Amino acid sequence: MLLITRLPFSGLSSPGHILRKAYNVSALSDAEAFLRPAGSSHPGVTYLSLNRPKTKNAISVNLLQQFRDCLEHVSVDKDTRVLVVNSTSDNAFCSGADLIERKSMTKAQVDKFLKDLRSAFSGLEKLPFPTIAAIDGPALGGGLEMALSCDLRVAGFSVTKIGLTETKLGIIPGAGGTQRLTRLIGIPRAKDLIFTARAMTAHQAFDYGVIDYVSEEGETGLDRALRLAGEISVNGPLAVRAAKQAISRAMEFPLEAGLDFERASYEPLLHSKDRLEALEAFKAKRPPQFKGE
Repeated sequence: MLLITRLPFSGLSSPGHILRKAYNVSALSDAEAFLRPAGSSHPGVTYLSLNRPKTKNAISVNLLQQFRDCLEHVSVDKDTRVLVVNSTSDNAFCSGADLIERKSMTKAQVDKFLKDLRSAFSGLEKLPFPTIAAIDGPALGGGLEMALSCDLRVAGFSVTKIGLTETKLGIIPGAGGTQRLTRLIGIPRAKDLIFTARAMTAHQAFDYGVIDYVSEEGETGLDRALRLAGEISVNGPLAVRAAKQAISRAMEFPLEAGLDFERASYEPLLHSKDRLEALEAFKAKRPPQFKGE
């Protein structure tokens, strides 16, 4: 069971509390996925941390349930401006489904697992605020599918295993990989990576367009992801959420209908306190203090 408590999150411009995993050290070590704030130096940034280091965060039934619980809690947390999905281990991200556990599952259990996995990644994709995958180790199969469900992906300089490798196991990506990768990089490149089951380095994945940023040498993917999150979190949270909504649905509409949707997303911002604060800050030549109101 995911144990979460509410603790004050100092350093944010808005009042309130952030959903946070309890400080109990033994509870943290037992949890396979948990939420925690990135710290006072990164206000508005929350981690969703994967914590099965011995398996490189292979997705077990238990990890998946805790991951879904985390998404449910953070989705309604008004203080979270950016979510960073990361690993508690500095040499892992997610190696995909737990194949050892999978061998003992019935067909019905496998079907439920795949249904829940699809639901979890769709939930991650639909979070109202930006999400970043901080990849500091293998992101294979379901692990890359998890990263593809985030808005942006950042990999560590020395990461060597990023790919959808399911065809080597006689299956295909089953949690959105064939769809999200194709939408991201196009049909020919998606076919190339999935047909060959190729595992790429961080730089190869960047060249393919699978990864958006690669950290500098000697820097972790999480370090680079936090810098990126900081660039996002200082902007108006209502505006960033509206931008995500408009961009995410852009391909659903013909251009004119898309422009109408953009205008509908823009309209509520005109009457927000954040917009008035931005105008006052511009006039006073100071940084704005956005509250998400």
